[in-house]
Amino acid sequence: MSTRFASDRGLTARMVVTMFLLGLLYVAFVGVLIAVGVRGLTVLVLAGGLLLVQYFLSDRIALFAMHGREVSPQEAPELHGLIDRLCAMADMPKPRVAIADSDVPNAFATGRNQKKSVVCVTTGLLRRLEPQELEGVLAHELSHVAHRDVAVMTIASFLGIVAGLMTRFALYAGLGGRRNGNGQGGLPIGLIILLVSVVVYAVSFLLTRALSRYRELAADRAGALLTQRPSALASALTKVSGDMARIPTRDLREAEPFNAFYFAPALARGETLANLFSTHPPLERRLEELANISRQLGRG
Repeated sequence: MSTRFASDRGLTARMVVTMFLLGLLYVAFVGVLIAVGVRGLTVLVLAGGLLLVQYFLSDRIALFAMHGREVSPQEAPELHGLIDRLCAMADMPKPRVAIADSDVPNAFATGRNQKKSVVCVTTGLLRRLEPQELEGVLAHELSHVAHRDVAVMTIASFLGIVAGLMTRFALYAGLGGRRNGNGQGGLPIGLIILLVSVVVYAVSFLLTRALSRYRELAADRAGALLTQRPSALASALTKVSGDMARIPTRDLREAEPFNAFYFAPALARGETLANLFSTHPPLERRLEELANISRQLGRG
């Protein structure tokens, strides 16, 4: 389903490359498992089941995990009004609207497609942002819905799930080896499975995290171009990131597992090697990209 969100060839290219590399990794992984004599059907079925549950129930799971509840236009007229306006501008179906009672200022969107999506904001975000800033955040989240980012990332994470399960399988199997016809020790099958699974998991993890970071930049770009106010989104990013420091560390750590969903990470890191493992690009990079869009729009 097409929308008026700006297309992003860079996003499309990186999605294709990442999915291609993950596909190659998956084929190689299965090939190694078959070569060492592993019957991984049970693991694949289990992983496939987890994938389907995540794919079809992502919106409900996310709302439940983050204590969000759907709200009607009567309960949150201003929030619904902003989303109505943005959906009309983007020519896309309106998602369900939810609010999570949390002081951590953030927002997220989830759902496998535009018709099964939900946009949720926290009470902490609503208290802190001006209407134009909130509009920028909502445009960012609606871009995720329009580009079906949740579905793409769910599928991309499948290989990591399989590798993780195979690692557990190898550990529970006791890293046993295969014996040859003379009764002597043969190949340490369990150890081979463990090592291959760990490598596959690590590579797939880095690939999906890289894709996730670019998704955030692409959503910033699409949201800023839709509203034509990149400065409002930049202001929201700065305000949210700054106010995170005032939130109790315990609350931030509780929110950290859901960083992949959030508009801004609950616990941000500076320019370090740890950025390779981050779901979001550094704040400075996001602000720089928004400043470039402002200049392109003649507002720099």
